[in-house]
Amino acid sequence: MLPNQAEEPKISIAEFVEKAPLEMQLEVLSGTNSLQKKYINSPRIQKLGLALAGFAHYIHKGRIQIVGQSETAYLDQLNQKERSYAFENLDLNKICCILITKDLKPSKELINTALKNDVPILKTHLVSSTAIGKVSKLLQKILAPKITIHGVMLGMYGLGLLIIGESGIGKSECALDLITKGHRLISDDVVTIKKIGDILEGSSPELTKEHLEIRGLGIINIRDLFGVSSIGQNKQIDLCIELKKWDEVVDVDRLGLEMQEENIFDIKIPKFILPVSSGRYITTLVETAVRVFLLKISGHDAAKKLIDKHNKVIRKSI
Repeated sequence: MLPNQAEEPKISIAEFVEKAPLEMQLEVLSGTNSLQKKYINSPRIQKLGLALAGFAHYIHKGRIQIVGQSETAYLDQLNQKERSYAFENLDLNKICCILITKDLKPSKELINTALKNDVPILKTHLVSSTAIGKVSKLLQKILAPKITIHGVMLGMYGLGLLIIGESGIGKSECALDLITKGHRLISDDVVTIKKIGDILEGSSPELTKEHLEIRGLGIINIRDLFGVSSIGQNKQIDLCIELKKWDEVVDVDRLGLEMQEENIFDIKIPKFILPVSSGRYITTLVETAVRVFLLKISGHDAAKKLIDKHNKVIRKSI
């Protein structure tokens, strides 16, 4: 399955300040004119110590630079001229912003350099280790690699289910039937998928959230029709089901001993391929597939048990 759209994630300093955890109590000390112009594009955080000591090439563009207790202690050992040189020697074009931790007071040389080069300086009362942890967690989610695909996302029995298949095969109709059975719609038609660490998270674009398109009925609002319990939020993708026309399915696994896989961002998601034809009740098949998957991950495999039973019978007859 190919992604419809790949996006390069980034976040402006202004947006970062707005979304930062309240306990950080971020304060903007300088660079207010560039808060919308400077961008963070990496969830990794850097401490500015090595760069201040003369290793300016260690600065990576698009990362928040930390000035904490150790950096401040180093700078206090320098005279005014040396401090000015240390800041001016930095590759300031690579620095999107500087975060001062532990409520430390920035030196005049740092403020002057930042004002001169329009570099945003932020401050928090949290110690460096705590601040780095909270910032990294936030940025890992915001800056996660993201794609959009054509499909339907549902919450079923606590799992995140992604249904894919060509347009017009019945994904939305199947989703509507499942919603009437008590399952939750996360997204219809377009699913946004983020790679957060080793998991994939599916969600709906804001524009189409809570809506479903049904041929003959048009666009319907699921919350209005079935209530708030029929809507789900962002959810980890645990299982994929691909709907295919029967004549396009080359090989059907009659026993179900091997699970197929869907590869997204080099993460393999277990997948069932369900042939679609007249007379097949797709909703029941999808619901059963999810139940079968739940049994498999809990250690109950009906096909394997049948094969084992069959082998025992053969061994007794020999």
